[in-house]
Amino acid sequence: MAVRKGDTIVVLGGKDRGKRGKIERVQKTRRGLAVVVPGINMAKRHQKSQGGRAQTAGIIELPMPVQISNVMLVCPNCDKPTRVGHARLDDQHKTRVRVCKRCGEQLEAGK
Repeated sequence: MAVRKGDTIVVLGGKDRGKRGKIERVQKTRRGLAVVVPGINMAKRHQKSQGGRAQTAGIIELPMPVQISNVMLVCPNCDKPTRVGHARLDDQHKTRVRVCKRCGEQLEAGK
């Protein structure tokens, strides 16, 4: 998969185009994969108090999912949006890692 939980992304289109954030959750939707990023694609929801629970009533803002095709991974090494490639390390287990297409560096440490 190109993006994972904890990756920094930049939004490519929509009302939040150009904003950066860290992925909180990756989820499946009817249209494919989507990511939830705090502070991006915020929606207001009306919420009632829940009979004695500590939740607050009123209008709350929640981050809504953004389609994975509308985000691009930001490389931690070159700090620029990049496409993701895959490469295998030269160890015994043939570990597969994600690679930045722009600078060629690994995006995560080998497992």
